[in-house]
Amino acid sequence: MIKSVFQKLLFSFGKTYKIDNNIPKSFFRKVMVKRFLMILRGLFFYRKKVFLGRKVQLLHRKNIFLGKHSTIENNTIIDGYCSGKLIIGDFSKIGAYSEIRCTSHFSKYGKGFELGNNSGIGKFAFFGASGGLKIGSDVIIGEYVSFHSENHNFKKKDELIRNQGVTSKGIEIGNNVWVGAKVTFLDGTNIKDGCVVAAGAVVKGDFPPNVVIGGVPAKIIKNIE
Repeated sequence: MIKSVFQKLLFSFGKTYKIDNNIPKSFFRKVMVKRFLMILRGLFFYRKKVFLGRKVQLLHRKNIFLGKHSTIENNTIIDGYCSGKLIIGDFSKIGAYSEIRCTSHFSKYGKGFELGNNSGIGKFAFFGASGGLKIGSDVIIGEYVSFHSENHNFKKKDELIRNQGVTSKGIEIGNNVWVGAKVTFLDGTNIKDGCVVAAGAVVKGDFPPNVVIGGVPAKIIKNIE
């Protein structure tokens, strides 16, 4: 009974896959209790049908826009202090112990962050959105991934690097992209639709659609036919 209810709930949230019948019922009971408590927190603290984990911090809440049935897992910090908007799309998820940081220094107000619909971010992710960060819809991102949308200037050898300012080209990830665990994205990166980024890559620059990217520094490994 509980499995059929769980399956119907998945379909109602736009999930098309079928659950594995080998998973015991106790697993689904725990998940349903957890999700019920999370949506209660969302209704109480945010007045919307969103799933909020324990010890979630929403800073400058009036500038944070959570889409319907989006999920923010435990111990996540979201900094909404930015000149643009901070948007998390419908049915998208930010994994536990993650941080979205829009303003990192008193000298520069951050630009903002946008995550599309039906995208999932793994645990322990870091989003440095000071220079602007946009991630599309239907994106899968693994654990320990980081984004750094600013880069320190260092050309003047007679001046401290920390006093030379930063460049902020921003980072953009397209739709239907799969990013493996522990990938690092640097300022100025633009990943087009349909790409796969291999685990552990350090990525900077423009990449065309439908390619596999990997390595340090990252380069195109092959095309996706």
